[in-house]
Amino acid sequence: MTIVTPEEHTGLADPPEPDARAGVIDLLERSGSVVVPIGIALYALLYLGIQQVYGIFNISPEQAGIDQATMFGRLVGTLILLIIGGALLAGVVVAVVWLLDKATLGHLFRLAQAVRVRPWAAATAGALWCGASYWGFLGYLGLGEGASLAGIVITAAVIGALAFLVPFRLLRRRPAGRAGMKIVVAAFTGIGLGFALMGQMESDALAVAQKGRPASMLLSMVGFQDQWVVLNDRESGKVLRGGVEVLLLGEREGAYAVYDCAHQETFRISIDATVLRQVTLEPERPAGYSCIKQKN
Repeated sequence: MTIVTPEEHTGLADPPEPDARAGVIDLLERSGSVVVPIGIALYALLYLGIQQVYGIFNISPEQAGIDQATMFGRLVGTLILLIIGGALLAGVVVAVVWLLDKATLGHLFRLAQAVRVRPWAAATAGALWCGASYWGFLGYLGLGEGASLAGIVITAAVIGALAFLVPFRLLRRRPAGRAGMKIVVAAFTGIGLGFALMGQMESDALAVAQKGRPASMLLSMVGFQDQWVVLNDRESGKVLRGGVEVLLLGEREGAYAVYDCAHQETFRISIDATVLRQVTLEPERPAGYSCIKQKN
């Protein structure tokens, strides 16, 4: 005989609570499918960016004493700083979108839902976004200089329509395909941002190499050493290279890797035979400063 409680008979019993663990796992899976591809793409391109930065000084990071473990630590620190800044930006964007949705009496949310449930509309939005991410790559190649906003939009639309529109529409047919599209869009977001950062890093490193300008915040974030010294001969005490400040790039195997901005050359000098004088980290330079003037 089954005993029915009054709550079950009247239908007033509390419904079963959802599994909190399942909700957390689902949240981690959803956020991970976006954050992980962006992080991997950014890490790979920042790694290449550091190679390009030291290549401007005609050496590799390894020749400056930066091994893989050191580079990994610096890049992870850079990613953390980017996440901190990105979280602030994302919070502002979410707040603005929420206010716009309230101002439009919920029409903005309904429009987003309408785009999401329509395969061609969702595929078009994803294709345009991936096409726009190519602009960082084109800018890194120097093809985006002087381009107008209209040119950027047209280029993004053409690239997105040719390369991504039909594949994304086919992916929208199944849940697994929709998840794959999300991963692809996140990966191309990281690639576009990574190429944009690479181009800026190379431009900032050229300013340091050609004119001796202070390293930018981006170069400091990736661990570039903006340290200038004056070299003295240890045995005679004589000032080397006319007492000109040189950029200390690093040290390896008993030798300093040094860049002479006044003479535009990189050289190695023995640690045992050299004394570093007037060591300055991140020096302040006057407006219009150029290390070439020191040579003259």
